[in-house]
Amino acid sequence: MIQSRMERAGLAALMVSTAVAALFAAPAFAQDLAPAADDSASAVDIVVTGSRIRRDASDETAPLNVVDSQTIADRGYISASEALNQLTSNSPMLNQADGSGEGSGSGQQFPNLFGLGAGRTLTLLNGRRMVTSSSGLGDAQVDANIIPLGLLDRVEVVQGGGAAVYGSDAIAGVVNYVLKESFEGLELDGQNGISSRGDYHTYSLRGTAGKNFADGRGNVAIDLNYAQSPTLMFAARPLSALGRLTVSNPDDTGPSDGIPSVKELLDAHFWEFNSNGVLFNTPAPFTRFLTQSNGTPLQFDSSGNVVPYDPGTSVGIPFSSGGQGFAYRDLAGLRTGVQRFTGNLIAHYDLTDAITLRTELLYARTEGTEIPQGQSRTILNFGTYAGPVVFTIDNPYLTDQAKAALSAARPAFAAGAPLFLSKYFQDLTPDNLQRYKTDTYRALLGVDGEFSAGSRNFYWSVSGSYARVDGSQRRWEVDNAKYANAIDAVLSGGQIVCGINADADATNDDAACAPINPFGNGNVSKAAQKYVSVRAGLDYRNEQTDILATLGGDVVRLPGGTVKFSLAYEHRDEQVSYNPLAANQQGLFGGGTLEMAQSAGYNTDELSGELLIPLIDSAMNVPIVHMLEASAAGRLVDNSIAGKEQVWDLGLRWQPVDGVTLRVSRSRNFRAPTLAMLFAPTTTSLGSVGYDPCDADRINSGANPSVRYANCLAAFTANANYGVEADGTNAGLSPAERLARFQDPAENFERATITTGGNPNLRNEISDTFTYGIVLQPKFIPGLTISADRIEIDLKDGLSAFTTEDFTAACYDNTNPDPAVCNAFSRIAASDGVSPGGTILAGTTTTFNAGVVKYRGEVYAIDYTFEPGRIGAFHVGVNATHNTLLTTSVTGENYIRTDNTYEKPTWEGRFNLDWTRGPVRVSYQAYYLDKTRAAYDATIETNPNPMLDSNLTHSISAQVEAGAITFRAGIDNFTDEAPSYPQIAYGDILGRRFWIGAKLKM
Repeated sequence: MIQSRMERAGLAALMVSTAVAALFAAPAFAQDLAPAADDSASAVDIVVTGSRIRRDASDETAPLNVVDSQTIADRGYISASEALNQLTSNSPMLNQADGSGEGSGSGQQFPNLFGLGAGRTLTLLNGRRMVTSSSGLGDAQVDANIIPLGLLDRVEVVQGGGAAVYGSDAIAGVVNYVLKESFEGLELDGQNGISSRGDYHTYSLRGTAGKNFADGRGNVAIDLNYAQSPTLMFAARPLSALGRLTVSNPDDTGPSDGIPSVKELLDAHFWEFNSNGVLFNTPAPFTRFLTQSNGTPLQFDSSGNVVPYDPGTSVGIPFSSGGQGFAYRDLAGLRTGVQRFTGNLIAHYDLTDAITLRTELLYARTEGTEIPQGQSRTILNFGTYAGPVVFTIDNPYLTDQAKAALSAARPAFAAGAPLFLSKYFQDLTPDNLQRYKTDTYRALLGVDGEFSAGSRNFYWSVSGSYARVDGSQRRWEVDNAKYANAIDAVLSGGQIVCGINADADATNDDAACAPINPFGNGNVSKAAQKYVSVRAGLDYRNEQTDILATLGGDVVRLPGGTVKFSLAYEHRDEQVSYNPLAANQQGLFGGGTLEMAQSAGYNTDELSGELLIPLIDSAMNVPIVHMLEASAAGRLVDNSIAGKEQVWDLGLRWQPVDGVTLRVSRSRNFRAPTLAMLFAPTTTSLGSVGYDPCDADRINSGANPSVRYANCLAAFTANANYGVEADGTNAGLSPAERLARFQDPAENFERATITTGGNPNLRNEISDTFTYGIVLQPKFIPGLTISADRIEIDLKDGLSAFTTEDFTAACYDNTNPDPAVCNAFSRIAASDGVSPGGTILAGTTTTFNAGVVKYRGEVYAIDYTFEPGRIGAFHVGVNATHNTLLTTSVTGENYIRTDNTYEKPTWEGRFNLDWTRGPVRVSYQAYYLDKTRAAYDATIETNPNPMLDSNLTHSISAQVEAGAITFRAGIDNFTDEAPSYPQIAYGDILGRRFWIGAKLKM
């Protein structure tokens, strides 16, 4: 069945190409079928995103959203990414941490239409593909920060599909940044912004210059732009500063008592450690093991003396409310800081009246600064490289006060017994920042033109481009071996030096070793920092060479109008290389994971064709058919790795009466696996396997509990040692009895060998998209356009990031699992003396074809421009997205719905009102997020805050032209509306912000 559908798709594509060729060869007598129609509109036809056929934007069969340069100026945006984040169909990627303890990201921002994933939205620049910006360890993405604002004319967004015209990745839609055709004059622009709290200072500087030459036959323009936004900590905003977590609720009595199973914990702290150092008698994270003096726990102060310690109100491991432990809100930064510089040149020259030579040159440098988790050496990690500092009274860095206090608190310490220092080092490395840098280069040379053959007009283009991204990721890490040398300080010859295994009579033979003073905060010497610190990270390069040739124009005149076509051939070569730094390749830090350098590439040849067929027009006087038009597109893809693919798009537009247009489209789209998905470097390390489906706690759960139980029972029946403990317990039990008692320790401890890397056997993922809608342009209300479109997307064979937990679930929850799934992990055949037989021994993290995504929703738009009397011109714009279904399955079995949640609320809406009179322009915007659930299945039984309130933010700005200078100012979120409690990502965490700017135009 699948094969036959693919064959039909290929047939459709071939039919398009064949029909175009045949019609192109048709003789000119076809124009006699109907009288010549008025072609005056063709003079203003342009190429709009969604089709390479020249047509008006309102003639698209799929919904098209446009953000123009005026909107960007009105809102004071300093990057194209800010414009993307205002699209209601887009799920913003804000470079913001979510409160889970993870970092805030690289600073790169990508479109993510309908929440289907950034890799499923294709990004174009002037209708052509761009090189991938990201490190390639997942999706192929283009950073919006590299787009030149000074030369940006508009952003066109096709909502739903587009692969038949543009190729891989166009599943959720297409974002096309359209640059200005030409620019003449000089513009100097500057803008400053700051929050009402006196922080989050942003600024940008831009210069754009252009000139016509050769009597107007040519134009050259250049744009230089620098912009910056800072990092921000959780403590800087009231909601994120709360340090809110949820922990088990001891008051919960059952699943239907109306009492949440978890409760809120505010001002959360890790009571086990802080930046000065918390003291333990025994290396175990229990309060009874804290070193105490007369019942009061002890810690170091910043200078290294011992003082009382308040652990707060403990709620177990690892959190407490309040106290002097490390604040949860300080674990990572809230926002990534971004610096960006772009330099762009565009030029064209008319070689003849019908042939134009063009070039586009782009350079962009973006730098992201993230505040990730730092260097922990805590009691929680005893027995690993990140375990606590073990010290005795002989450590020469101990002050006399500290020795006396600790000896009194624990007399055995005075006799040489060790204590354990649990600490979050702020000073072990030169800084605790993660830095990302990308340099993007792109050069394009193209020639395009027009010609006529008889009464038919044609247009063509040929272009070649080369683009490259040189990226790097850098951070300071701690060399495990050198740290082990330096942490054991001894006194030798009156000098504090590095010891060997805390032996006071011996010194380390590494002459470069500088000892570490671990007591207090800020006491690690620069020499010790230099000794133990090692530069870690990755260098990567993405390269793209692209050749694109297009031909389009008129085919034949039918009674309903002129049939138009477009043909395109594209050859693309993609290369990627990853080069981990020496410390990464040698496994010097962390868990000792060895990382390998890797490089790979592929090429693809793709042929696409489009037809636009006007079937009926108003002159034919057909009842209830003012206009009827069909469109078709097909694409043949031959990828050197992923193989061949055939996708298509069929559309229909019908106007029953003038001013009312019904439109519908059906398309098959695809995404090819990226080079990183295929060939990401292989690393092996110890780790947790996540949930084991055959564990007694989960054997009767999952998407198909009966199937899971049967498959696990079959495994325990086939392996008589599964479930048998190290001491032989359970050996005489039946398979069912062993299964009922099985507890897999690999779930909770880093005991399994996890192999992470690419999967060279990946296939393309496929989606079917169906859109239909209506466009109203009533003649009795000039300037008004109303549109509503339904979008349905079904994706299969999704390229999913699989962990060992996903592989085990897919193996045991399916009646006929793929052997490759079940072979991705292995179990201990018999007890190894520690773990029971059947414990997962090895697992895999990679990409796998198994995902399923279903999306249902509608997009609505109102655009109305009117000028009542002499009070000025008004523009009203309304955009809304109604999300009715977004369900995702990584494995194809267990589905998670994110519609009606903070990730994709039921309604998202934006309202704009602009007023212009003479040199003055005032703009107002409101952005609305619907009341929604914290999670799709959240109830008061599972969440103390199952519902999030709706969120409404308001912004206003004004511009005044004063001769050659335009002044502008604005207030974003002028009501200082915080995100809806308690979700810091549901709304605007930055709060009220002011900005002011000026543009000089000459």
